[in-house]
Amino acid sequence: MTIARADFIEGIAKGMAVLESFDTERQRLNATLAAARAGLTRAAARRHLLTLAHLGYLETDGSYFWMAPKVLRFSGSYLASSRLPRALQPTLNRLAAQTGESFSAVVLDGEEVVIVARSGSYGTPTRVLAYGLHLGARLPAHATSTGRVLLAAMAPTQLTQWLKGRHLARLTPQTLTQARALRQRIVQVRKDDYCFASEEHELGVQALAVPLRGMQGHTVAALNVVLSGTRYQEETLQREMLPLLFEAAREVRSLL
Repeated sequence: MTIARADFIEGIAKGMAVLESFDTERQRLNATLAAARAGLTRAAARRHLLTLAHLGYLETDGSYFWMAPKVLRFSGSYLASSRLPRALQPTLNRLAAQTGESFSAVVLDGEEVVIVARSGSYGTPTRVLAYGLHLGARLPAHATSTGRVLLAAMAPTQLTQWLKGRHLARLTPQTLTQARALRQRIVQVRKDDYCFASEEHELGVQALAVPLRGMQGHTVAALNVVLSGTRYQEETLQREMLPLLFEAAREVRSLL
């Protein structure tokens, strides 16, 4: 969304930038680290950290700051008010009960995808992945099955803009890090209408994803199944899981 400059409140933007500086790689920040991550001066970052701590969104030991449980109010409000997670949750639960695997619904947010709904596994306990697969988890779009499905929904000019100058981080030896190769893969995903990714985001992890479209045909999210280990060959995974994913996508279409 684009707004007039006069309507833009810079203080709020800076405060949100400080909050977004905290992630799985940096769970505790001091003013110097927060300033570097948020693109602020150390003095400005310190004021924002102290204000957020005063409001209860951060905790501190006097030097370092970390997120407090109060930040969950944001995610809780989204999950309670957004139609998408509520519409998809029953289908995710049914798929998990039917297969014993874990399923997620994901949306694109800039260079990352965000998990907005997720089932648990009804079979063996789900292995905890290094980057996490919890609600609200943010994963790099270029290295995930869901990210590629959502990128495939972009118009060619939009995809070109998304790829322009973007650093595609190598997470495993299998990760595609060249824009040209990624574009070719995304074109294939668009033709196939699904994406299989093996050990590109994390070693020992496979995923299969399909687009979730509304009644107007627009892709609003992606649905995937994630499996730890390499017990499935791609052909086997497609044969056993792809029909279930496509059926689920048709089932929820009228709800999106």
